[in-house]
Amino acid sequence: MAQAPELFSEETFKAVESALWPRRVALSLLINVLDKNHTLDDTLESSADFSRLQQRDRAFVRMLVTTTLRRLGQIDDLIAHALAKPDEEIKPQALLHILRLGVTQLVFMNTADFAAVDTSVELANASGLSRQKGFVNGVLRTIGREGKSWTSAQDIPRLITPDWLLRSWIMDYGLPQSLAIANAHLQEAALDITPSNPAEAASLAEILQGLVLPSGNIRVLEPEGRVETLPGFKEGAWWVQDAASALPAKLFGTISGEHVIDLCAAPGGKTAQLVAMGANVTAIDRSTSRLKRLHENIKRLNFTSRVDVVCVDAASWRPKTLVRHVLVDAPCSATGTLRRHPDLAWLKGERDVENLIQVQRKLIDNALSMLERGGTLIYCTCSLQKSEGEAHFQNLNGAYIKPIERSEVPGLEQAVTPEGFLRITPAMWADKGGIDGFFIARLVKE
Repeated sequence: MAQAPELFSEETFKAVESALWPRRVALSLLINVLDKNHTLDDTLESSADFSRLQQRDRAFVRMLVTTTLRRLGQIDDLIAHALAKPDEEIKPQALLHILRLGVTQLVFMNTADFAAVDTSVELANASGLSRQKGFVNGVLRTIGREGKSWTSAQDIPRLITPDWLLRSWIMDYGLPQSLAIANAHLQEAALDITPSNPAEAASLAEILQGLVLPSGNIRVLEPEGRVETLPGFKEGAWWVQDAASALPAKLFGTISGEHVIDLCAAPGGKTAQLVAMGANVTAIDRSTSRLKRLHENIKRLNFTSRVDVVCVDAASWRPKTLVRHVLVDAPCSATGTLRRHPDLAWLKGERDVENLIQVQRKLIDNALSMLERGGTLIYCTCSLQKSEGEAHFQNLNGAYIKPIERSEVPGLEQAVTPEGFLRITPAMWADKGGIDGFFIARLVKE
């Protein structure tokens, strides 16, 4: 992907006013996401300006940009309220982004009003928008006075969710559950990890000041610093994996000594799980950059000898011999992960979902062709769209659904559907801090 633009040279970087510089970096990141359609993760990883920041400033910038994306519709509604003409189009786009960042600080980050307004005005000036300084000042001062009261009257679930997406959820889940899902996206996702040795979960949770979840994962309640600096990471005692994402591999049952094919395997969380369960794994993915992360993770966990990695399109690759177990974590719209990736709500559209459905269909067909008779296919996605999940299995040929039992998913029994699928929504586990949306189906080849 294109690298996020550097705003200043190394020399100029050192001279920039400390309060303004992080906000300039935030503006650059927001432009890269909303105007250039790059994911926030890729943008953060590629931004030299972001990497130069001190840890405290990196945390501030990440929170500022993430919160802006999480509450984008709300923020734009507040800006419209503050304009003389609510339907007025704000140009150029950078000016709108500056206002968005200012509103985020004023209303959602408890930044002092004078700091949020003054730095936004200076940001406009530093961005070549000196003529709009008065406009920025006026809009933000109005929102500073009125924003919190306006927010209390907002229809938040509808504002923070693109229209097409909310409509699709209402069709799939009904209005009350759809609004609950949207509201769940206001909460930042927790850090979940999977221990390499499940027997050490309790002791590891104590060290990390975390909570052992019913899924066997550990939820780190207040992680301090970067993930790589947490106890046990370098030693390979655990890997990062949301609790929902840890369920598919477990649904194979006992696989010690078995050969499992993991399609679309990178970055390797499920691959690691399969190895930890005793399997030998062939990990397939066509992305060299994502496979690099898989290699790094498997090496850190000391699982290299048990994993054969192949860089190839999983929709066309075939093993030399048929196998008994295939896992497909299919590419999807990832609408179940909006708590941790709020940018995706604004980067994906209906056409993307339609294209992904075709890819998923090919992966399912190819995965079934790899199986022996009686072999098991686990299909999963982190999408909330039923068109990417349940709809694929309405008319099965050559396979049947092996229902997932409630006893197999402790703590998520309510997610088991009458058809025997597992359909998790972010509104579940609200008392534990939420969970990613996920769909899992288990099939047996006839």
